[in-house]
Amino acid sequence: MATVRCKFRCESKTERLEYGSGGRLLYDFEMSAVSDGSEENKKFFQYTPSGTLKVSSVKIDTFEVGKEYYLDIIPA
Repeated sequence: MATVRCKFRCESKTERLEYGSGGRLLYDFEMSAVSDGSEENKKFFQYTPSGTLKVSSVKIDTFEVGKEYYLDIIPA
């Protein structure tokens, strides 16, 4: 299986307390597949017309809302 490259835009960031670990603060980032905004995004849209991704982190600055990111999917 080959590597698959996707391109996502960070749509939102929320914070929440994770109660199971003593009240640790987590940041949830929600992303969606790109579809417009550049010629490159239009090309990605041809192969990945839709998709969502939710990632949680202990770091507030892991992703920036409005910014686009590549996601490479590689077999483990």
